[in-house]
Amino acid sequence: MTDDVLIEGLAVEAIIGVYDWEREVSQRLLLDLEMAWDNRVPAASDDVSDALDYARVSERVSAYLVQARPQLLETAAEGITSLLQDEFGVRWLRLTLRKPGAVPAAAAVGVRIERGSR
Repeated sequence: MTDDVLIEGLAVEAIIGVYDWEREVSQRLLLDLEMAWDNRVPAASDDVSDALDYARVSERVSAYLVQARPQLLETAAEGITSLLQDEFGVRWLRLTLRKPGAVPAAAAVGVRIERGSR
């Protein structure tokens, strides 16, 4: 299977960081998700209940980040990956998580992880 569901540029305001001041303010995080999903069934039925519902995925990922309040991007990325695999049955995914403005000379810093198998 080579079908994917994409969510690009999901913006979430959450508390993340290791410095004391970062534990006091929300910061913007940007996520790109590529998730393996067999799109033949929802394409045939035209029924969202057969699809990987990107609206539900986006809401759940956003809620996780707000609640988790991780210190590291790596921790956040691993948590999101586990959530998507456990709750939504995503077998493979590639996640890019960026924190804009974290380093003044860079547009963003971030991590990219790929988990599972197609």
